[in-house]
Amino acid sequence: MSKWEKVKLGDIGEFKSGGTPTRNKPEYFEGEIPWITTTSLGKTFIEGADATVFISQEAVLNSATKIISKNSIMIGTRVGVGKVSINTVPMCTSQDIISIENIDNGQFYKPYILHCIKSYSQYFDTQKRGATIQGINSGVLKSIDIPQPPLEIQKQIAKTLDTAAELLAIRKQQLAELDNLIKATFYDMFGDLTTNEKKWNSTSIVDVCTEIVDCVNKTAPIIDEISPYKMLRTTNIKKGYVDTRNVNYVDEQTFQKWTRRSVPKRGDVLLTREAPIGETGIIESDDFLFLGQRIVSYRANNSIIDSLFLMYHMQSEYFQDQIRRLARGSTVKHLSVPECNLFVVYVPPIELQTQFANIVTKIEEQKALVKKAIDETQYLFNSLMSEYFE
Repeated sequence: MSKWEKVKLGDIGEFKSGGTPTRNKPEYFEGEIPWITTTSLGKTFIEGADATVFISQEAVLNSATKIISKNSIMIGTRVGVGKVSINTVPMCTSQDIISIENIDNGQFYKPYILHCIKSYSQYFDTQKRGATIQGINSGVLKSIDIPQPPLEIQKQIAKTLDTAAELLAIRKQQLAELDNLIKATFYDMFGDLTTNEKKWNSTSIVDVCTEIVDCVNKTAPIIDEISPYKMLRTTNIKKGYVDTRNVNYVDEQTFQKWTRRSVPKRGDVLLTREAPIGETGIIESDDFLFLGQRIVSYRANNSIIDSLFLMYHMQSEYFQDQIRRLARGSTVKHLSVPECNLFVVYVPPIELQTQFANIVTKIEEQKALVKKAIDETQYLFNSLMSEYFE
């Protein structure tokens, strides 16, 4: 619990809403005044260059938007709820942003206020309202408590949190660069599969797998307590990974029934058929797993195709384009089970595939270290936020 007195956010400055000039007047969007939406928010400071639209003075006079003085706090209230920044130049905003002007610099350090607001992100999620686009109103913002330590301590807190956030961003960038290295390696070794520039032989995915198994077409009864038997859902499969931690559990009898056709094992490549469609992952666990709905498992014939190569092949634009062409549904796209047997894959020499898999394995070892560092940094950041604001 914060040891400092608290004030309401609504009491620290003047709240102003934004608006959007009519698109029926093209000349309104040929001015020099930066006009932003929530997509521009997120950095501590934003400037004129962060705007993609510039409006005229006439547009301001004839719409609900307002010119917000520089060094105000801007908060997203719809489509980016809780995103927050400080503007370094006067600018206008859409109706999805509420700004706070005239904050007393002798009482409040604005980057500190930004961190306070960010600490309420989960609370904002619980307060969202709206039939189509959900958001929060100014009353929710005005009601939140802001601890008010002495100004110098506010600056120290902001500096500490900024340092932790910067370190976290660096770690995430390192992870992204390693992901890009894998993609670049795949391209260097196998070329653009869309054009098949290296002239690899192609075949049906059925011919390179020892089995292709879909899920049981109903939801397994789950239990409240933790058991050894884990049900994988589509949300557990993302960007090449199968998350075996955030799962639902079943009893042994249900597990036996749901795996009577096949028990998933290490090295199986999983593909989501719907919600979302086209995500892939490879099982790297020896846990007792089974497939929830809308998942298909591909067990590679490793004398023909390497499991890691198959998974990254599935992530290629060539394969994802096949998914888009085979998918059905006007609103939620999905693949039927028979269609999951219709994919065509390229089959380079197995020696080259194995070489690729060995490179990926080494990169994944580096990624594991970076992920551990990210988790540790995130834990530190969350602990600091709790210490300062809860």
